[in-house]
Amino acid sequence: MQIRLERPLVVGSFTTIDGRGADVHIANGAGFLIEHAHDIIIHGLQFHKPRPNAPGPVLGPAAKVEPTGAGDADAFPIVYSFKIWLDQSLYSCHDGLLDVTRGSTGITVSNNWFRDHDKVMLLGHDDGFVRDKDMKVTVAFNRFGPNCIQRMPRIRHGYAHVVNNFYDGWRDYAMGGSMNPTIKSQGNLYVAVGNKEVIWKEDGPGRGTSWNLKSVNDAFINGASFRQVGSAGVSPHYKPDEAFAAGNPDQVHALTRDAGALRCHANGC
Repeated sequence: MQIRLERPLVVGSFTTIDGRGADVHIANGAGFLIEHAHDIIIHGLQFHKPRPNAPGPVLGPAAKVEPTGAGDADAFPIVYSFKIWLDQSLYSCHDGLLDVTRGSTGITVSNNWFRDHDKVMLLGHDDGFVRDKDMKVTVAFNRFGPNCIQRMPRIRHGYAHVVNNFYDGWRDYAMGGSMNPTIKSQGNLYVAVGNKEVIWKEDGPGRGTSWNLKSVNDAFINGASFRQVGSAGVSPHYKPDEAFAAGNPDQVHALTRDAGALRCHANGC
């Protein structure tokens, strides 16, 4: 099915949207919006070419009509929200694919395929929004590329554990940011196509001086390199029931082979 949204679909708390068993495309219109919400799972959808939308009313949770401003063609903004799991979907869009901002935390982005895009994933609202220091995001088992340019992710202030992802080239950079973020890159496979350096740091007055960028057991192909900065002891900060074992880089092709929306049928996926 092809769904074109005139306005953003506002997703409320304690909601699962599961596209398994159907071929669901959210295309050529607005995207989803998660704002002031928690305990949400999005699974098995395909987002293509979202368009800017004009301001207007939307029907939100509890059948409440709410005004929205003009949208900027993001597929998936997450704002003031927590405990969100985005899994097994495909994204190929116009502006930012995924934004996690304004104090959102406890976000897992897993088993997705991001391709044919410029600004892929933004973690952190802006340099002045210090509340994002508490942000924690796990980016695991995803495919980035081909034809992704930057922000896989770009992070401000907070913490990201980037683990067992396949990077199929990048033009500007794969990961980076500003305002002293902490990034633990673990067991990823980085295959350079154009630019060789994985990391980009936005230096300069007021941009931060205590960065913490750590590579652990990553693999670098075609001359790819990772500029490490800061302390060697970067913990994932998981609770015991949240922890998982990271694979080795030689397992990444297998771990990301089914990234993106699954092809499901009556006997399973």
